[in-house]
Amino acid sequence: MRGPNLALRREFVNISTPGTIYHKNALDFSADAELLDREHLRNEISAAGSPIPLLRKANNNSSLVLNNRFRNNKNIGDIVSGRAWVVDEILVLAWKAINWPDPSEISLVAVGGYGRGELLPYSDIDLLILTRKTRNKKYKDYISAFLTMLWDIGLEPGHSVRSVRQCKQEASEDITIATAMMESRLLTGPQNLYNSMCEVTSVKKIWPIKKFVRAKLDEQARRHHKYHDVDHALEPNVKTSPGGLRDIQTIGWICKRYFGTNSFNDLVNLGFLKELEKKMIVEGQHFLWKIRYGLHFLQGRSEDRLLFDKQKELSQLFGFHDDDKSLAIEKLMKNYYREVANLRELNDVLLQYFDEIILRGGEKKKIKPLNDRFQIRNDYIEVANPSVFEKAPSALLEIFVLMGDNPQIKGIHASTIRLLRDNRHLINENFRRDADNITLFIELLRTNNHMSLQLSRMARYGILGRYLPEFGKISGQMQHDLFHIYTVDAHTLQVVENMRKFRLPNAVESFPVAAHIFKNLPKVELLYIAGLYHDIAKGRGGDHSKLGRVDAIKFCERHKLSGWDTKLVSWLVDKHLLMSMTAQRKDINDPVVIREFAEHMGDKLHLDYLYAMTVADICATNPDLWNSWRATLLRQLYQNTRRALRLGLENPINRQERVSDKKQSAYLKLQEKGFSKAQIDNVWDVADDEYFVREAIANIIWHTAGIINFSDADPLILVQDIKEQSDSEGATQIFIYARNADYLFARCTAALEILNLNIQEARIFTSSRDYCLDTFTVLERSGLPVRNNTKREKEIISLLQEHLTLGNKPVILPKFRRTRKEKYFARSVNVELINPVNKSYSILEINCPDQPGVLACVGKVLAMNDIVVNDARITTLGERVEDLFFVTDINGKPIERRGLIEKLNLEITAELKGQVSS
Repeated sequence: MRGPNLALRREFVNISTPGTIYHKNALDFSADAELLDREHLRNEISAAGSPIPLLRKANNNSSLVLNNRFRNNKNIGDIVSGRAWVVDEILVLAWKAINWPDPSEISLVAVGGYGRGELLPYSDIDLLILTRKTRNKKYKDYISAFLTMLWDIGLEPGHSVRSVRQCKQEASEDITIATAMMESRLLTGPQNLYNSMCEVTSVKKIWPIKKFVRAKLDEQARRHHKYHDVDHALEPNVKTSPGGLRDIQTIGWICKRYFGTNSFNDLVNLGFLKELEKKMIVEGQHFLWKIRYGLHFLQGRSEDRLLFDKQKELSQLFGFHDDDKSLAIEKLMKNYYREVANLRELNDVLLQYFDEIILRGGEKKKIKPLNDRFQIRNDYIEVANPSVFEKAPSALLEIFVLMGDNPQIKGIHASTIRLLRDNRHLINENFRRDADNITLFIELLRTNNHMSLQLSRMARYGILGRYLPEFGKISGQMQHDLFHIYTVDAHTLQVVENMRKFRLPNAVESFPVAAHIFKNLPKVELLYIAGLYHDIAKGRGGDHSKLGRVDAIKFCERHKLSGWDTKLVSWLVDKHLLMSMTAQRKDINDPVVIREFAEHMGDKLHLDYLYAMTVADICATNPDLWNSWRATLLRQLYQNTRRALRLGLENPINRQERVSDKKQSAYLKLQEKGFSKAQIDNVWDVADDEYFVREAIANIIWHTAGIINFSDADPLILVQDIKEQSDSEGATQIFIYARNADYLFARCTAALEILNLNIQEARIFTSSRDYCLDTFTVLERSGLPVRNNTKREKEIISLLQEHLTLGNKPVILPKFRRTRKEKYFARSVNVELINPVNKSYSILEINCPDQPGVLACVGKVLAMNDIVVNDARITTLGERVEDLFFVTDINGKPIERRGLIEKLNLEITAELKGQVSS
């Protein structure tokens, strides 16, 4: 199916009409005396000595009027146009106040967004001062005086001075300049001069239409790529994010260049747009204008980023309120995501039309029938006739299966995208229960050609949310925290895409374990289903893992999965957080921890599926959360658990056997290095079994050799990189052997913070000789290990020695400035004390805002309260740290002090606040 033959209708449109704009911004506001009484202002200027005070007053007054109309929810289109009209009038009056030499040779032209007649409070006022000749020294001082006057009035114009010839030359070289001139308006000056500029920059002279369209499509593709091609980012840019104002403008630019159209109404008259689609564009544009105006209004400057703090202020400004179902901010953003989704859909359709009728319009037609319903025309799939979806609703799913099965298909023809949108209402409960449709959806999950892309297309065109209503409910569902960067639906689709990436050749280097596992999964579609459902119940209240498990079971039963497959999928949804929490919050070298985790797994197959899902989930949450240390932790947990499963859960390794085995292995290696049994025993005699249980054999060897060679002159500090299977894994370990002292933990962590090292894990041991054996696992701010950088290692050792030899001097905590997000997400400190049964220690859980120096603060407060840190689990989740400290009192016993929790809360909060620099 082809769209309307628009190419044949170009001749009926005036392509080079100068001074045109792309919507109804040509409204005349001269009757709006409240906004600006033009005649009165002209008379005042005639009677006054200088126009500047009067024009400044008029500009300020109009801004107050428009802001008041905005607050009172008046038509945003009129407000945006009204602002442009006021600036027009002020600029013309300012221009006429200058005694220009030879005024027939110079004009003032509005370009860019201002040329379209669109001005927000702090939008750029882009001006072109157009001259007939290139050499214009006689205008230099006059132009300077004019621009100075504008600044004095309170306007901040962006300007260029070009002759007609220069306009052609620069527009030929830069499509941005060509676009700005294309949507220009003459403000004042000779019309024939302006017409000359329009003529030399028209499609007949520069940027032939195919070259122009190709450049604009590429420009949009680059812009979308910058935002990972996601229109559901949690902090979008209302101007440039996918589905934002720039997408609307791109449509307008191409239509104006190709058809010569001046408004969206013209596109309806051409048959290019449907009336309903035009309404969607205009409503979406007005909604985004309203958001953008609000951002400018609240910020007091140009601001297009819809940041968390501004979302909150805007939701209040627009009258949204919290209720039992959702927060005000979530209601605002739900509206935003709905509008940009509609605009993104239309942008897809229209740009696909441009590609077909302009870029590929002259191609020889190559049609390959697929079946009675679909065919491939020049590598794009389309319906065989316009009634396909009405007669065979199952084709709404079938088209995506065909694309998934056929790598030749590059996309969907625009007319077919439009038919998908027009017929998606046919997906109802009967459709969802139809056996053919159930089979088609499972077939889609098994396809090999860009399966995750097909799911994303289904979501964008409103098919996926109708076929899976539970997915529709999370569309635009916010995740109001710092470490998620996408809405729930966008995150979910990213998880599935990440799973698909495990099959690619480069995954062997980036995700070696996941890539190996993925190739051996018996039914990879079960992993995809679990990915689709792992967060499906977010936003409902309650445990989303448990609620999602119920939805996953219903999906599996409706899609006729076997009982075993259903149990696996629902188990994955229920346990999807278990592996990451175990790796980051527990000692994965402890046989008891591994046994408990292995019992949850039951067999290697469940372990394999959960590992692949965990990696995909972490990477989709926020790419910054995945670093080499998390990769290492997950791989170690996977390997330790796999070993436990091989040995059999009924025959776990005895704790004492584990200690003996480690000692024997370490003995042999140390003796090979030339150390005697007496030297080794002298070191090991001061370490209890807990050290050997929790430390790796390689670390025991490393520590022992270092201590044997230790002179006792200064604290012993060793630095090494953990060597792993690939460059994407690993971390740097810093071992500190020093006499026990107050604030030792706090001093170490403060030094590491000053060194800009992120602490991933801390193992704290105190020997019977009152020596500390502390190992900190760290990464650089880049998320990578130090990587055998001798200079950096010396810097680390030097600063730590300096801090550890301060004696009784107070701990120096690093100062820092909170980022915007840290300020917004800063919450109170929460401390919990747990005394496990039959254990000689207490567990202190501290949740607080993440910031540089947080561990040093905690360490200082604990030392001040005579709390001894024996071990620590450091977990950073976006804006929060969730750290576990295994502690005792100074007598080595569990802590049982009344009022301690409240005291620690207050003191840690005070220390954190004291760190913030002004």
